Amino acid sequence: MRVLIGNSASQVAKIAAENVLAGLTAHGSGNTPVLGLATGSSPLGLYRELAQAVREGKADFSAARGFALDEYIGIRATHQQSYRQTLISEVCNVIGLPEHFLFTPQGLGETIEEIEAAAANYDQAIAAAGGIQVQILGIGANGHLGFNEPGSALRSRTRIKRLAAKTRQDNARFFEGLERVPTHCVTQGLGTILEAGRLVLVATGAGKAEAIAAAVEGPLSASCPGSVLQLHPDAVVVLDEAAATGLKLRDYYDDAAAGLSNMQLHLD
Repeated sequence: MRVLIGNSASQVAKIAAENVLAGLTAHGSGNTPVLGLATGSSPLGLYRELAQAVREGKADFSAARGFALDEYIGIRATHQQSYRQTLISEVCNVIGLPEHFLFTPQGLGETIEEIEAAAANYDQAIAAAGGIQVQILGIGANGHLGFNEPGSALRSRTRIKRLAAKTRQDNARFFEGLERVPTHCVTQGLGTILEAGRLVLVATGAGKAEAIAAAVEGPLSASCPGSVLQLHPDAVVVLDEAAATGLKLRDYYDDAAAGLSNMQLHLD
């Protein structure tokens, strides 16, 4: 795992975007990028940096496929607060990813079994696209990835999950009161997320510091779903100074960020 720390929001976004683009090169095949997309405030700057790369001719997402991390159960894909609409506004309209190439879990169905079957099909759709090359992630204050709340199985697949009370409270600002926030969602599982070629997690603000410390330096545990990043061979965590305050190995991360250029190849 690489931990990279920026000294401003703009620098965090730039570092994250550089690692997304490099990940698409390292794990891509052909001319069809496959991105895993996260909502929330943390990756917004990253998406703007990707848009700048498009304008400069360094990237092209006109044929890309995008797979959302999650979707609420019980609201239509056209609902203003659905994650599909959020991603259309914050990603498709920003980086030029066509709406018809944006895939989101199915949150509506006549029965629970229908939604469960669609969740299983979502994993199959990711595989059929060649797998996610780079999965963009945020992290919740309780350590969740996607909507994999604490207690989620570390090898879980896309499935229905109950939202934690804290998550619903955090998201109530987007709805007309807590009672309007859905109680359940469909989310990519932690096992699904781990199959991506590269993971790029972005976290900013002191409110994420405890979760980041647990995910990066704590034990591998279902109590902190974010700790599964420790299992991934190509995980990049990009933080601002506030989100990094709980890290005990900060000096090492700063040294390691210099990469291989300062490696001593010959010692007498």
